[in-house]
Amino acid sequence: MGKKVAIIGAGTSGLLACKYTLSKGFQPIVFESASTIGGVWTKTIETTKLQTPREAYRFSDFPWPSSVTEDFPNQHQVLDYIKSYAHHFDLLKHLKFNTKVCGIEYEGHSEDEMQAWSLWGGSGEPFSSKGKWKVVVEDKQSLSTEIWTNISD
Repeated sequence: MGKKVAIIGAGTSGLLACKYTLSKGFQPIVFESASTIGGVWTKTIETTKLQTPREAYRFSDFPWPSSVTEDFPNQHQVLDYIKSYAHHFDLLKHLKFNTKVCGIEYEGHSEDEMQAWSLWGGSGEPFSSKGKWKVVVEDKQSLSTEIWTNISD
């Protein structure tokens, strides 16, 4: 089993991070505060359209559907495209909806020890494998707090 990786948000970046970490053998957990995926595209008004041509705003491994012929797709088309991507690559099973991240803590080396490192300890690695991350989340429906530990660094 791969190491657990926490990802905050199920917009385009969060979904890309989820798919990428899966491809590298990790176990991603995507914490999404809303009840659906799509990030900012769930909050835009209906008349919102892409500001860049659709070919410049696409997943490299997932083309736009042939039904989208406009150069600047609207909010519904973009949101449908993002949702199709998540379904196509079976990413939804890695998401925890209605889950707000309230805090993140590194449990490992002391702050003084980490400050003494230069350029990530000189090894090219962010921290040694001795430490773990603790992610504190709130379930927005039950208002209960949960602590996820052993999230790998």
